[in-house]
Amino acid sequence: MSKKEIALWLVLADFAALTVYAVATEGYFAFYDATLAFASASLWGVQIVVDFVVALGIALGFLIKDARERGLPYWPYVVATFALGSIAPLAYLIHRERASATRSATEPRAVAARA
Repeated sequence: MSKKEIALWLVLADFAALTVYAVATEGYFAFYDATLAFASASLWGVQIVVDFVVALGIALGFLIKDARERGLPYWPYVVATFALGSIAPLAYLIHRERASATRSATEPRAVAARA
């Protein structure tokens, strides 16, 4: 496991733990109520919510392009992003790292076998 993958796992585990705690204490749909209350509280609230949506949209754009180039599935991560937010793109990055490590581990053997 690379340092990059370890770092991704740490961020994912910490963020997922925070999310699970929030859902356990306040319920899943409290997110929508909190978001609406936050956005309606001030113009800064609206700006932060819109920024969140734009950032996830950009992340999904890169995720879809990258997954297509690498031959990885992207639809599960797109759907999960709407339900879980940043957790899904983080999970994709881990999937990407694992697939890349697996591919690089098998490629030298395939090249040697052809020679």
